[in-house]
Amino acid sequence: MYSREEVKQLKQLFWTKFGQFMALHMSADDEKVNWINYKTGVKHLYFKMDADKKLAKIAIVWSHPDAGIRALMAEQFLQYKALLHATLGEEWAWDMDAYDEYGKPVCQIYKTLADHSIFKEAEWGELIAFFKPRMIALDEFWSSAKYAFDMFK
Repeated sequence: MYSREEVKQLKQLFWTKFGQFMALHMSADDEKVNWINYKTGVKHLYFKMDADKKLAKIAIVWSHPDAGIRALMAEQFLQYKALLHATLGEEWAWDMDAYDEYGKPVCQIYKTLADHSIFKEAEWGELIAFFKPRMIALDEFWSSAKYAFDMFK
């Protein structure tokens, strides 16, 4: 069992290494990008990566406090579902009635990698191999689709 401080340090080390590794890659628009804290330019819309002792997850999450706006954003993503899955090269799960860690309603499109732990340094390569191509594909998708979300800025 890790202490709270050890958990924080291990996670920070992993994400620092991942960020350094990803810094070698430019965005689809040929710009420098912070892959860990990806900026979509749309308030309440995030590309999130997370890993814990059991699994890794990458997701598109929108958390607007207004349920009607979340629904409109969901409709917009549904319009781009074929492009999203084609760009990703795989289908992701869609959950329009999820809740974040604070109990606030969110919608998400996500992919998980089970049975991998951020606390096992020997598995970091597999975690990076999971996150890297998907984050790059999300960026490529967003480069094409972001204009359809301008109304939510």
